[in-house]
Amino acid sequence: MTSTDSGGCRCGAVRYEAEGDALGAGHRYCVGCRKSSATGQSSNLAVSTEGLAATRELRVFDAPADGGNVVSRGFCPACGSPIHRTQSGMPPMAFVSASSLDDPERFQAQMSVYARRAPSWGPVAGDLPGFSGVPPAAAMPAGEA
Repeated sequence: MTSTDSGGCRCGAVRYEAEGDALGAGHRYCVGCRKSSATGQSSNLAVSTEGLAATRELRVFDAPADGGNVVSRGFCPACGSPIHRTQSGMPPMAFVSASSLDDPERFQAQMSVYARRAPSWGPVAGDLPGFSGVPPAAAMPAGEA
C-alpha cells in the first residue's frame, strides 16, 4: 500500500499531492538551500516526480548546484512559499519542503547533508548520519538512490 502526502503554500493558492512512499527525508545545509529557506537548513521529503501533482504552476528559479547540476526551486507565485526543488542529477525525485506538508509529522529526518556548512546557530542533529556533501548512494535509505 502506498501513501499520499499533501500540502501547499501559506496563502492556499498552491496545493499538491505526492502519491507513493517517501523516498527519504533529510536536512540540507548547503548555501543555496539555506538561503532559499531563509533559515539554517532546508528540511525536505524526497518523493517521486511521477507521483507529484500541483494545482497551479509554480514559479521556478534555476541555479547551479555542486557537481555541475542545476537545482530548480519551485515557489508559490502568489505568496512565495517554497514548495519543492528538483536537481538535474536526480531526475526521478522531487524534494518537497517539509514546512509545506499538511501533516508536518510525516517528515522524519534520516540524515543531514552538507553538514559541514551548518551555521553555529543551527547545529546539526547529533543523532542523524551526517555527510559533508551529497551522501554516496549506498548510504541513502532504501529507494532514495
